Amino acid sequence: MPKAYVIVDMDVTDPDRYATDYVPLSGPSVEAAGGRYLARGGETEVLEGDARPHRTVIIEFESFEAATAWYDSPAYREARAAREGAAVGSFIAVEGV
Repeated sequence: MPKAYVIVDMDVTDPDRYATDYVPLSGPSVEAAGGRYLARGGETEVLEGDARPHRTVIIEFESFEAATAWYDSPAYREARAAREGAAVGSFIAVEGV
């Protein structure tokens, strides 16, 4: 079964709330779902196109089903609620090859 990845582009609007409310919940929710961070907010450079990334995160899961189950899990729903007002972003699940 191919692995899957969740690619996140997060615009952090309130860094203090993001760090104290969201981060302590999001990391454990990923780990509990068997996910593994491959990138978590490092330096980015647009090599082609007009994208304007913010904080980029890439998470690896064992399957597409595991990735989408994590996003819909009670633990991550709690993290998403804690993130409200501190950041906005996009999450894309993609099946690996």
